[in-house]
Amino acid sequence: MQIGIDSFAALLLDNGTGTQLSGAQAMGQLLDRIELADQVGLDVFGIGEHHRPEYLDSAPAVILAAAAARTKQIRLTSAVTVLSAADPVRVFQQFATLDLISQGRAEMVVGRGSSVEAFPLFGFDLDDYDALFTEKLELLLAIRENERLRWSGKFRPALTGQGIYPRPVQSPLPIWLGVGGTPQSFARAGTLGLPLMVAIIGGETHRFRPLVDLYREAGRRAGFTPEQLPVGLHSLGYVVETTEEAVESFYPGYARTFSSRARERGGSPVTRPQFDAQAGPTGALLVGSPEEVAAKIQRHSEALGGITRVTFQMDVATLPHAQLLRAIELLGTRVAPLLR
Repeated sequence: MQIGIDSFAALLLDNGTGTQLSGAQAMGQLLDRIELADQVGLDVFGIGEHHRPEYLDSAPAVILAAAAARTKQIRLTSAVTVLSAADPVRVFQQFATLDLISQGRAEMVVGRGSSVEAFPLFGFDLDDYDALFTEKLELLLAIRENERLRWSGKFRPALTGQGIYPRPVQSPLPIWLGVGGTPQSFARAGTLGLPLMVAIIGGETHRFRPLVDLYREAGRRAGFTPEQLPVGLHSLGYVVETTEEAVESFYPGYARTFSSRARERGGSPVTRPQFDAQAGPTGALLVGSPEEVAAKIQRHSEALGGITRVTFQMDVATLPHAQLLRAIELLGTRVAPLLR
């Protein structure tokens, strides 16, 4: 099983003092965390894509390229690229370039995007939400297979045989499909034979088993083998020496973040009992001691019929940089060995 971290390049608080970091400081700390993840043997680091003031990840390929120059082994991926609001030609060029810089360590996870601010920013209509993604994913996969391409669609000018460069080191360049809870998305990934990254940030993880089964069945019907249909799990999490310390450290920032999002959408603030349920044995949060988190990941894997990758997203709790560094160290030195 591969173990990794996903980050939204959040503007975190400075060492618990409540002082917000500058963008340059936060970016420097993020690159330090990626470098440490490589040093402690983690398998993958992902950068999300948002267009909001609290995040610095609007250009993930640029961040990943900077990380490539400071790392040796870790795979570098988006988490996720909002393909619906992007140009597939440009996305492929960026990640092919990243693959060259990293000497074959680039990947991308593409999705429709749960945060929709990219759509009006780049002039797309949310009414075309699924049609945009369907067309652009088709084009991206065609570009991956063909150096020169003739193609026409509704949302982008036609390609009439132009070459698309550079070409990556890896052939094919790994492209995962990032999904939430929409059955059509799971089936689409299986039909296309794409690796599946399931974002489960709430609820009980085992309840996603029917959707994962749908993915595998769609892939089987399309002629793909089980080995061609890996499943990854993206969850919120945090690891420290004891579960009590992990819970007490993670909860305040988690509650602030999700209560703020709930207010934006007209919902209710997070309560401690809700959080405790999520951090419990079957809940989605991977918060606890290394041993408890490893055991929980193993339960999740069994419940979902086997997963090959799990990535932690720790940014939501606005934890100090030093605590995040310690969590990364524990993931590499204690959690990963248990799972491998």
